[in-house]
Amino acid sequence: MKLSIILSTKNTETNWNALRLANLALTHGDEVNIFLLGEAVEYDQVNQEQFIIKEQVDRFLQTEKARLIACGTCMNIRDREDSKNCPKGGIEDLYSLITTSDKVLTF
Repeated sequence: MKLSIILSTKNTETNWNALRLANLALTHGDEVNIFLLGEAVEYDQVNQEQFIIKEQVDRFLQTEKARLIACGTCMNIRDREDSKNCPKGGIEDLYSLITTSDKVLTF
């Protein structure tokens, strides 16, 4: 299955749960894409002792069946630089994920 997850919040618990789900899907052999939209492009700047986002992201990015894309416009608004954990993409990438995925989830 090809699963796309759209994150639009920087709420640590919500994003931690979305990433846990993404990692579970990868263990089942699924292809998983995560698109960061709006304030979600700041997801990696917020951590809580209970919800360690970095662990989940590092695990997610270890496989070729996983892809993380961030809205470039949303990043520019927030003066964010392109990085491995937050690579710039565009609305065209989001459209492509939506039209080619078997399932799309939003958080």
